[in-house]
Amino acid sequence: MKLVIVESPAKGRTIEKYLGSDYKVLASFGHVRDLPEGKIGVDTAHNFEPEYRILPKAEKTIAALQDVLKKADTVYLATDYDREGEAIAWHLTEALGLGKREARSEKRIEKNGLSKNLSPIASRQSPALEVHRITFHEITKDAIRDAVAHPRAIDTHLVDAQQARRILDRLVGYKLSPFLWKKLFKGLSAGRVQSVAVRIIVDREREILAFVPVEYWSIEADLTKRMANGEQRIEDAFTAQLVGHNGQKVEKLTIKTAAEAEKIDQQLQQAAYSVRSLETTDQQKYPSAPFTTSTLQQEASRKLGFSAKKTMKVAQDLYEDGKITYMRTDSMNLASEAIAAVRTLIQNKFGPSYLPSGPRLYKTKAKGAQEAHEAIRPTDVSLTAEALGAGDYDHQRLYELIWQRTIACQMQPAIMAVSKIIVDALNAGDKFELSATGSMVKFDGFMRVWPVKLEERSLPTLGKGDSLDLVELHKDQHFTEPPARYNEASLIKALEEHGIGRPSTYAPTMATIVDRGYVQLEKRVFFPQEIGMIVTDLLKEHFPDIVDIGFTAAIEENLDKIAEGEANWVKVLHDFYDPFEKLLETKIETVSKQQLITETTDEICDKCAKPMQVKMGRFGKFLACIGFPDCRNAKPIVVSTGLKCPICAEGELVERKTRRGKTFWSCNRYPDCKAATWDLAKPATLPDPNKVAQWKTRKTSKSTKSPKKTAKSKK
Repeated sequence: MKLVIVESPAKGRTIEKYLGSDYKVLASFGHVRDLPEGKIGVDTAHNFEPEYRILPKAEKTIAALQDVLKKADTVYLATDYDREGEAIAWHLTEALGLGKREARSEKRIEKNGLSKNLSPIASRQSPALEVHRITFHEITKDAIRDAVAHPRAIDTHLVDAQQARRILDRLVGYKLSPFLWKKLFKGLSAGRVQSVAVRIIVDREREILAFVPVEYWSIEADLTKRMANGEQRIEDAFTAQLVGHNGQKVEKLTIKTAAEAEKIDQQLQQAAYSVRSLETTDQQKYPSAPFTTSTLQQEASRKLGFSAKKTMKVAQDLYEDGKITYMRTDSMNLASEAIAAVRTLIQNKFGPSYLPSGPRLYKTKAKGAQEAHEAIRPTDVSLTAEALGAGDYDHQRLYELIWQRTIACQMQPAIMAVSKIIVDALNAGDKFELSATGSMVKFDGFMRVWPVKLEERSLPTLGKGDSLDLVELHKDQHFTEPPARYNEASLIKALEEHGIGRPSTYAPTMATIVDRGYVQLEKRVFFPQEIGMIVTDLLKEHFPDIVDIGFTAAIEENLDKIAEGEANWVKVLHDFYDPFEKLLETKIETVSKQQLITETTDEICDKCAKPMQVKMGRFGKFLACIGFPDCRNAKPIVVSTGLKCPICAEGELVERKTRRGKTFWSCNRYPDCKAATWDLAKPATLPDPNKVAQWKTRKTSKSTKSPKKTAKSKK
C-alpha cells in the first residue's frame, strides 16, 4: 500500500480520484510541529537550534498516520508547492520517524563555501519503507501522475529558508514585545513584517495630517467650427483645455488665484480661435499579466470587494478542488501547454483576429520571484464559471476573474483611435494654446474578455486653419488633495514593490495588524489607531532597523538566497540577531517608561471617590482611577451622539469601542438596553431603526427585543 500525505482533506479527496486503489490519501491538517508556546524555543547560544514540538491539535493525526504507516511500503509527501509546504513535509518526516536529520552542527556538505544540510530522509529508520517528496502546481490527473512518476528528496534549502523566517519572527516577537510591555504596557506586540506594515500606514496618515491644500484653477473653452453663414452648430461643440500661454506651459498649479483666472478669462473672451494642428493616431493597449498572489488579491479587492484573507480562502478551495493552479506564487509564467490551450480557445471562441501570431510571455519584476513556478490560472480553460455548478457564488466570481485574466493575457491588444486638436487663441500680443483629446475604440482586442472602463470621446471633423467660435468659457477652482489612505489592495501593492513579505504573508499581515488594534479597517480603508502610532514612533526611535523598509527588504532577499542555496541560514540569523540583541540590552537599561497619561478629568471614581484620569491601553484611551493599584476601577470613555436610542426610545446613543478598538454605537442604558449598531457612518445617518437587520440586540428586558424576535423580524 502506498500512502500519500497532503495538507487538507479537500485536497486529498481530489487527488484520490486520480490514483489507483493501492493508494491511500490522508491529510496532516496543516502544520504538525512548531516552536513551543509560552517561551522562545530557540537556542540563540547554539546556532539558533529550534525546539520543535508536536502541536496538540496534531497528536491524533500523527497517531493515525503512524497506524497506517505500518501497512505502507511507500510514502509520498504531497504537501504544498512552496517553502511552507516543504517545511511541513520535513516536519512530517521528523514527527513520523520517517528519517533522522543529522545534527546541524556536526554533519554538513560544503558547497561553494556555504553549508548545506543533509537531506532529512537520507537515513530512514526502515529500509523497507520508501519515502518520497512530490510536488505539483495543479491538481489534475496528469499533474498528479507525473509527480508520482518523478519524486524527489526534500529540498533542504527551502526548509532552511522557512525555518529561518520562523525563527526570525519568533526572535523579534518574543524579544521586542516584552520591551514594549516594559516601556508602555502589557499586551503589545511587534513583528518583523507587521511593524513595517503599520509604519507604512502611520507614515501615510501623518502625510495626510500635515497636508496643506493648495488652490489652483483650470480653464476650458467650449468651441465650435465657424460656419460660412455665421451660424454656430452647438451640437458639434468640443471642449479644449488651456495648456499654454506665450510659449510657457500652463500646468496643474500654474493658475493659483481667482484673480489670475479672471484675467485670463477676460483675454480669452476676446480672443480669435483657430485650429493649429490636428492628428489621429492608433494606440495599442496591452493586456495585463496573468495573476500572481498579490495581483489577484488586489484585483479581487477592487472588483469583488474581497478581503485578502477571503481571496486566499476561496482560491485555496478552488485549488484543492482542482480548478486552478497553486494560489501562492509570485511568478507570471504560464506553462506552454496552458498557453496552447488558451490560444486554441481564443481561436475557436473569438476568431483569428483576436489571436496574436505567437504566445505572449511575461516576466515578473518582483524581487526574489520564483520563475520556475506558474502564475494563477484555470487548470482547464474550457471550464467556465457557470460550469462550476450551483456552488458558492464567491467561488464562481473569483474563478471567473482568474479565467478572464488568463484568456485576456494571450489576446491581441485593443486599438484606440486617439485624436488631438491644438487650438490657437490670439488676443493682441497674447497667444494662448488649448488642447482637446478624443479617443474611440477601433478594436476591442483583449477587452472583449477583460472589460476596461474607458471614457470614449469623439471630436468633430476639422481642418488645419479652420476658424472657431467660442461658445462658453469655464474657469473652475480646485484644491490639491492629500495622498489616499491605504486599503488592502494598495497596501499589498506597496509591500510587494518594497520587497516586504512574500505571497504567503500578505493576507496574515493584514489580519494581524487589525487584530492587534494598531490599525482599524473602516469602509475598506486602513486608519492607524493612536496606540499604533505610539508603538511605531517608539520603534522608529529606538529600533529603527525593525521598521525600516530597506532593512526588512534586505532580510527578505537573504531568505531568498537561503532558499536558492546561496546563503547559510545560521549566518543570516547571526547577522541580524547579534547586533539586535546588544541594542535590545542597551535599550532595556536606558529607556525609561513612557508616560502615556494624556489628561486628567473631572469624573470621580464610583468605587473610591478619587479622580479618574485618561490612560492609554492596547486598544486606545480609557478612564482609570488614579488610586491604582489600590483601586483598579477602569471604564471606557463614552462619547455622546445626542440621538435617542431607536430601539428602546428611552436611552441615548453613545459611541463606544470594543476591547479590540472597533467603533460602534449603543444605548447608554446598557445593560437594560443592549441595542447596538456597527455601521460606522456619522451619527446623523445611523441605520433606520425600523430595519432591525442593521441593529444587533440581546435579550435583556421587556423593553429590548430579543435575538429570537429580531431573527423572526429579519425573515
